[in-house]
Amino acid sequence: MNTDNLYDEIISMKNLFLAYKKAKKGKTKKDYVKRFEENLISNLKTLNNELKNQTYKPAPLKTFILRDPKTRKISKSAFRDRIVHHALIRIIEPIFDKIFIYDSCANRIGKGTLFAIKRFDRFKRKVTCNLRKEAFCLKADIKHYFQEMNREVLIRIIQEKIKCIKTTHLIRLILDNFNKDTGMPLGNLTSQFFANVYLNELDYFIKHRLKIEHYIRYVDDFIILHGSREQLEIWKLRIDKFLEENLKIELHKEKSKIISLSRGVDFVGFRNFYHFRLLRKRNIKKMNLKIKEFNDNKISKEKFVEILQGWNAYTKWSNSYQLKEKFVIKSPPS
Repeated sequence: MNTDNLYDEIISMKNLFLAYKKAKKGKTKKDYVKRFEENLISNLKTLNNELKNQTYKPAPLKTFILRDPKTRKISKSAFRDRIVHHALIRIIEPIFDKIFIYDSCANRIGKGTLFAIKRFDRFKRKVTCNLRKEAFCLKADIKHYFQEMNREVLIRIIQEKIKCIKTTHLIRLILDNFNKDTGMPLGNLTSQFFANVYLNELDYFIKHRLKIEHYIRYVDDFIILHGSREQLEIWKLRIDKFLEENLKIELHKEKSKIISLSRGVDFVGFRNFYHFRLLRKRNIKKMNLKIKEFNDNKISKEKFVEILQGWNAYTKWSNSYQLKEKFVIKSPPS
């Protein structure tokens, strides 16, 4: 693909229509979607003209606090802006995805938490010689990643692959709509995608410079498995130095530690031990809250059934039979 002139493809009516269909997925009953659809073609043409004339400006983000049970600040874009986000990502994602490493697991087609779990199990068996000897894990977390990510560094990384000035200008518009000099808002499709673009630099440093084999990253959480605690300590120092000098971010000191695999590693929603896997306490608490909301009529039966289906798909990968039975009993009647 020629990356010198992507903009016309991004803003085309065909791409905007496909982006609209993606943006409304799972939200067809929302009032803001219905209002946009009342004059769908006209609204898409207006968006197309604004983008073509470069007069497009995203609306201010709507920010709210989400407790699920971890407290997070979510910034939500207007629906028409989400269409622009999807239009942009539809075109530029293939350019970047082919350079991402195999074990970058989040927000990618064919990857995800299940993929990460399977890779963890494969690596665990390798470093422990099929669970016959002790090994260790560097479990790392980047401090305030979405808030602290440096946008100028991100733009430089993007420009190495995308030479189209209008496209990078649109990316700047989207990024700068977040009212800070640094960081990206939690809640945007573009933030999820650019998180991988930014940390692909770390992936390459780890895989190609440090030559680390057993490495998996899921957004800003990553693990490295190895038979030597001392080697992991050395790598941890080098990784932290690379992050500070090249990406202007740092490891979370309290959350980034080296532990024995026998103690269990908290990764992608599970506590992963040598011979079994348990659900993370935070996720159990979250499900209990959803059950309470359903019992208090704060969420609909339809929504709860959807939540329960996701929960059942998630829990089947753990060794938590009694806990799974407990939630099955509490599920709503059909």
